[in-house]
Amino acid sequence: MTDTLEYLRTPAAIRERAEQMLKYVEDGRSPWFGLNPNGLEAAVQATLKVTSQRFSDPSKIPFHSRWRHFEAGGRDRWAALARTLSHLPREEVARRRMDLAVVSVLLDAGAGPDWSYREPGTKETYTRSEGLGVASFHMFASGVFSRDRKGDPLRVDSERLATLTPTDIAMGFQVKAHNPMVGLEGRAGLLRKLGGIGLDRPGALFDILATDGDVKAAAILAVVLDKLSPIWPSPMGDVWPHPVIGLVPFHKLSQWMSYSLVEPLEGAGLRVVELDALTGLPEYRNGGLLVDSGALRLKRRALSEEKFSAGDEPIVEWRALTVALLDRIGEHVRRHLHMDATSLPLVKVLEAGTWFAGRMLAAERRPGGGPPISVTSDGTVF
Repeated sequence: MTDTLEYLRTPAAIRERAEQMLKYVEDGRSPWFGLNPNGLEAAVQATLKVTSQRFSDPSKIPFHSRWRHFEAGGRDRWAALARTLSHLPREEVARRRMDLAVVSVLLDAGAGPDWSYREPGTKETYTRSEGLGVASFHMFASGVFSRDRKGDPLRVDSERLATLTPTDIAMGFQVKAHNPMVGLEGRAGLLRKLGGIGLDRPGALFDILATDGDVKAAAILAVVLDKLSPIWPSPMGDVWPHPVIGLVPFHKLSQWMSYSLVEPLEGAGLRVVELDALTGLPEYRNGGLLVDSGALRLKRRALSEEKFSAGDEPIVEWRALTVALLDRIGEHVRRHLHMDATSLPLVKVLEAGTWFAGRMLAAERRPGGGPPISVTSDGTVF
């Protein structure tokens, strides 16, 4: 079995190990999960239901990326900022969009059920991913990450990131005793590390990717994993051992970041191809869809009663099963909508889709809409 770091960083490795896990569970060998084909169809139908509610025209489904959270509440916040950058070359605008996306994604680990963000100048309050997105957007817009906050606020500079503190993050996210957020230290630590990896700004990734010809999605992930690897808590990043399957890679936040860099690249006139090389995102909304729809059967009560860490055996299994079964859901959704992988790549099925269906079922089944299995977050798992 190949376990080189180079291999474990590839989308092919993520899918291969996920398929091995699926076979392991299908064979009844897992002490934690069982499979229900009828439940998988229920997950497909839940995905189709929210897709039809959100998009009357499936051809208009956007990418599942951080940019959707910047549009929370139906407001295109970036468009307003972009007007102030209209004097810049589109390549520089792309760098600034990447500045924002990279920092915002790294701040995206779960906030916990008790945190919310009240948007300045509005009466709107956001929680969870939308709240994290809107809060990090306003931090960027107000120059928190710039070395020249007054003169040139709309950028991210490594020298500023290197000095960020948990207090800076707490202020930006409106964290107080009555509005707690988990993982403040972890988030601040990630951004400080980002400031010390040798890039003068996150947007420098644009110049690495913007070569002649089309940009392959897998190449985006490769650059993200290569350039950002020094910030990981462990040398391998989001790779975890399983007693039977061996090392199981996910690179969830790195793939989420890769998806979020597509629109800045395309905005600069580049074409991103082979999007389906990347995988579905193994996080609690997509994974929750599988549990709440009945596609995954919990074999032990402890799964719904206890709290687990990312490296615990059941969580590694749950995330791998999520990757494998999202591919199958994608195939079924395309068949129902009479579309193919080119017109409806997996990244659009996630947006259409599986993420919102997971949220919908969670809200129906649990007060507060939390996940069916609880995972401890310190803000660093990606």
